[in-house]
Amino acid sequence: MATNGASNERLMGALAYLLGPITGILLLLIEKKNAYVRFHAMQSTLVFGAIFLINIVLGIVPVLGWIIAIILSPLMMLVSFVLWLLLMWKAWSGEKYKLPYFGDLAEKQLAKLSK
Repeated sequence: MATNGASNERLMGALAYLLGPITGILLLLIEKKNAYVRFHAMQSTLVFGAIFLINIVLGIVPVLGWIIAIILSPLMMLVSFVLWLLLMWKAWSGEKYKLPYFGDLAEKQLAKLSK
């Protein structure tokens, strides 16, 4: 049985993904010591921030961007939703699940912030 501290840590890790970069940034500002929560907050900020920026860029780029957005948007939404559920589940389960590229990038950014 997990202690209150471990349960709280897992809950905070899962909440880092709830609203994507919004809750990620918020938890990075609030939580200064817990490496588990900070990792999930940073990974959430990077992953869902990148998805958000891609959607914005595709919406701004005339014609070609719109065509790509129309074709890719349903797929991106499905992948984003599945990824969102997976990451929240992994964090809630107590696993420090690192996505390819973004997991390593999150650790590097956290190392820079802690200096």
